[in-house]
Amino acid sequence: MTVNSYPGPDTIRRHILSNGITVLVYENMSSATVSIEGVVRAGSVVEPADKAGLADFTADMLMRGTHKRTFDEIYETLEMAGAGVAFGSASHTLGFSSHSLAEDLDLALDVIVESLCRPVFPAEQMEKLRGQLITGLQMRANSTRSMAWLAFFEMAYPNHPFGRSSSGYLDTISAMTRQDIVGFYERYYGPRGMIIGIAGAIRADDALRKIESAFGGWRNDDQQVVPIAPEAPRPSGIVRRHVPMPDKHQVDIVMGLPGPRRSAVDYLDASLMNTILGVFGMMGRIGQNVREEQGLAYYASSRLAGGLGPGAWTASAGVALDKVDLAIESIRHEIRRIIDEPVSEQELADSQAFRVGSMPMSLETNGGIADIITDMELYGLGLDYLHRYGEMMNDITIERVQAAARNYLSADNINIAISGPVEAL
Repeated sequence: MTVNSYPGPDTIRRHILSNGITVLVYENMSSATVSIEGVVRAGSVVEPADKAGLADFTADMLMRGTHKRTFDEIYETLEMAGAGVAFGSASHTLGFSSHSLAEDLDLALDVIVESLCRPVFPAEQMEKLRGQLITGLQMRANSTRSMAWLAFFEMAYPNHPFGRSSSGYLDTISAMTRQDIVGFYERYYGPRGMIIGIAGAIRADDALRKIESAFGGWRNDDQQVVPIAPEAPRPSGIVRRHVPMPDKHQVDIVMGLPGPRRSAVDYLDASLMNTILGVFGMMGRIGQNVREEQGLAYYASSRLAGGLGPGAWTASAGVALDKVDLAIESIRHEIRRIIDEPVSEQELADSQAFRVGSMPMSLETNGGIADIITDMELYGLGLDYLHRYGEMMNDITIERVQAAARNYLSADNINIAISGPVEAL
């Protein structure tokens, strides 16, 4: 797919239903399939601290039984058609998706509508799911990587929704009741703020007609607005926490800071800066220095979350027992270097080419297209975003990269979470 053929204002049909649902359709008649991606404004940011995991639990219950089908009937129906439907909760949204042959779109859409609009939350399925979630939390407690990430978010976002585990904890999941789930569903699930993206072998008029028929009658006059997460404080000095796991051999490190929202004017600058620092090639400068040149880590990279809220910038690494402090100092060195020294013209050009050249790969599937056009609506990027993307990325200068690093990074005021054997420290 070339830039001229990217989805844009002339090829994306946008329509708002009477109940407030925004629908975007991209026709791809050369395909045999149709994909749907969507979001409902119901996420973990509104969970009380003593109900951590409630949004996830609710999302996972949606396909456990509806007024029309049991849990087994839902999955048998999908399997017979070779179709897939999934739901998953995030901080500000519930996400849903489907992929099917064009001839089976009505079936996939029916499962989505039944699960989203008419779930029954059967008690016996809730107990089965509770057991699975508790098993997952027990496995998390045995993973150095998972525990390092858990500790990092608790440090980086004190008294903040992002500081709580969206998967919950053993005590919160164990105590969750069916009424908790029903109450969360009734308060936050509804059409207001909902977005549906469709891509594939269907005409826009047909897609809009199907969505109107499926969702046009959905109402929830009591639906509450999910607020956007507030800013988070930056640390003063180096804040370090260790999660003791004495029976382990590897140490996992996660270090970083609250970062920019996706709506920040310099988000792409920060994103490209992070590509140079911890993504491009052998995981950027961090991967090249910490893993390839010094051999300090099994893996080392960085990432920038973005999102509706102040998602984190993080660097992470898995290291041997005797390499913890040296790996941390090496990552801090790379943070200082990108703050204090302009990146080279070659680094900038290579990373820009990588980012621009990667876009067609994101658009190779109908699912990828549906996902991107949904995000374009969610983050207010505009229908011409993909057409502007290459120019916006290539317009970023060395000075803008350094400004983003200075704005969002710090080697001396940073959260560092370490998980592994006590004797490693």
